Amino acid sequence: MATTQPSSRPVWLTAPVLTVSVLSVAAGIGQFSVTTVIGDVAATFGEPSADEALAQIGVPVTTVGIALAVIRLASLGSLPAAALADRVGRRSVLLAVATIGLALTSLAALAPGFWWYVALVAMARPALTTVSLLSGVVAAEESRSQGRSAALALIAAAYGLGAGIIAVTRGVLPGEPSFRVVMALAVIPLLLLPLLARKIREPRIAEDRVPAVGLPGRIPRRYVGRVVLLAVLTGCIALATGPGFTFLFVYGERVLGASPLLLSMLVLGAGPAGLIGILAGRWGADRFGRTLTAGLSMAATGASVALAYSGGQNALMVGYLLALATSSAFAPPTGALVAELVPTNIRATVAGWETIAGVSGAVGGLMSFGFLADLTGGFAAASFTIGIVVMVVAIGFWWLPETKGVELEDLEEV
Repeated sequence: MATTQPSSRPVWLTAPVLTVSVLSVAAGIGQFSVTTVIGDVAATFGEPSADEALAQIGVPVTTVGIALAVIRLASLGSLPAAALADRVGRRSVLLAVATIGLALTSLAALAPGFWWYVALVAMARPALTTVSLLSGVVAAEESRSQGRSAALALIAAAYGLGAGIIAVTRGVLPGEPSFRVVMALAVIPLLLLPLLARKIREPRIAEDRVPAVGLPGRIPRRYVGRVVLLAVLTGCIALATGPGFTFLFVYGERVLGASPLLLSMLVLGAGPAGLIGILAGRWGADRFGRTLTAGLSMAATGASVALAYSGGQNALMVGYLLALATSSAFAPPTGALVAELVPTNIRATVAGWETIAGVSGAVGGLMSFGFLADLTGGFAAASFTIGIVVMVVAIGFWWLPETKGVELEDLEEV
């Protein structure tokens, strides 16, 4: 079988990987814009709360949590698109979902009410989620074992760059910018898609794959155990990162009274922190193995989120940066595991299932976080409880097979 990586330069510097990394930037812009402006949307369409500590949010924290959970839950629709990529190819599906997701995100700028906004970004969510997961699949399939974690690290860093771009743009706009202006920025990557389409190709190993059979989303029995275990672990870390990252602007601005510029600068500072985490995750995955690196990163993420919402702007800044770094370190080893645990004809489908697990964990985290915050009148108890759960469950990586050194071509012989 033909290899996919030129020997003259690192895989992450090749055109196929660089191009899908740009799509990952676009997905970051589209998805993180919701996190950035949800407080503005609530304040625009909501009414003051009777609770003085939470009055500036505009609607109850539980309502915000439910809305964010609905948006996250919509990502479940990414599984059919991922399964389709195992049947008709990565390139065509990737371009289609990028167009749909960015177009709907742009339309959210015209939303006439809170739940109209939620509906539009929820419809965009499955497509943008599929962009993220397929970008990782393509990067993995374009690389060899030694360079795979580096290629996946680039995809993760690109998504973080997109998130940083949208947050910083909001922060530097004069006054308190309308959420409509921020959401409309998704038009820019949408207009760039025709140019990117010229450089995106179908990975060679995917061209040679045996087509997937059976119902979309089906996993052969011999792979079910490892796929389910990895899904459970992925879902559990999302219990912390879902609310931990999503409530940043709501908690920082509306509860702690931090300025939008300060939080935007925090997100900007999170860029280097995330990059350090990604590089550490890549190094650990290649040096110590995928499972050990992923487990340690997951435990550290739970502890960091607990710190971030323990009270005060300093704790928020330190905890958020640590959570960003440790969760970023989680991405390269787990991305490599997704690619290296299964053959090519179900790889995108497995990536879809892992995404669903992450979405389910995030939804559970958002709803329980909001409920506990309303119940206790603050965020500290919610973050501490969720953080402890994530730290304990991270032990589960012990039972996954180590895949460092596995080549994708070897999996096709199974």
